[in-house]
Amino acid sequence: MSQDGPLVILFVAAFAIWLFRQWLGDLREARAGRPHPQAWPGAVPSPSPIIVLAVFGSLALLAFETYGEYALGISEQQKNISVLFLLAMVAAAFYEELIFRGFLVITGRGSAALLAGIVGFSLLFSLLHPFLWDWKDGGLVFDFSLKAWWSTALVFASSLWFYTVRFLPLNPARSLIPCFAAHLAKNLGVFAIKFAQGHVTSWW
Repeated sequence: MSQDGPLVILFVAAFAIWLFRQWLGDLREARAGRPHPQAWPGAVPSPSPIIVLAVFGSLALLAFETYGEYALGISEQQKNISVLFLLAMVAAAFYEELIFRGFLVITGRGSAALLAGIVGFSLLFSLLHPFLWDWKDGGLVFDFSLKAWWSTALVFASSLWFYTVRFLPLNPARSLIPCFAAHLAKNLGVFAIKFAQGHVTSWW
């Protein structure tokens, strides 16, 4: 079964919906002034300005990534995806943020530890995306092409941005809402660009 097969995508989306319902319940309690003592990370309201800033910053990174692909002559080296894969991209905007920007943070140990954690976890985040590697025909295949390095570098930069919008002073409660919004905007933008470039090649 392909890692991007319809059943895998539907399973991941269903799991993300379940997680989101749990997180949303804690957010509603926080908005009602009854925060749960063991709430999910970042399940608190967020000021609108940081959400807007998060989205614009994410789209600016996407524009830079797309421009760089054309400037480097690697824009055609895109992976083809299906329309159904959009569901996986939307789901990832939630569960990846919950895991990385929610749980994988180092707090209470000073700014140096926080920054080191952000850089280290962002490196892990970028390496987990299958650009420099892929699983094909039952084996691990590596790809050290310019396109693979460029995509990995921009995922790393995006991760730094997602962490930034969680810990900026504009987000005093450390809400994950700006992170979700920024990641979702990035993923929807990627899908739109792939669609325009002809790399959305099937329904599922």
